[in-house]
Amino acid sequence: MSFDVPDERRYLESHEWALETDGVVRVGISDFAQDELGDVVFVELPDEGDDLEQETEFGVVESIKAVSDLYAPVGGEVVAINDDLFDAPELVNEDPFGEGWMLEIEADDPDELEALLTAEEYEDQIA
Repeated sequence: MSFDVPDERRYLESHEWALETDGVVRVGISDFAQDELGDVVFVELPDEGDDLEQETEFGVVESIKAVSDLYAPVGGEVVAINDDLFDAPELVNEDPFGEGWMLEIEADDPDELEALLTAEEYEDQIA
């Protein structure tokens, strides 16, 4: 099976993606992760203003068959969360790289992105 792995994003081994725009990093889970989880029924996210450290837990995604912790690809302040997911958690399945994004972090150190997997490295991991 082939999964969508956009080149412009970086990835954690735990299947979160990160997309940096002007120092703000948008975060979600990969196409592979949403497929493995099955139908997402609940998403727990931090509050705006929370400080996160790279690779620490920031929330939970719950599906009909599993509960998975979510990890921050970079450290920094949470500047936005996707409120739409509280009423429509299925957006994570339907559009994991678009409407299914989870939060945005103002990165303390944008260089942390360099430590994450490239799309090619992530594709090798899930192959």
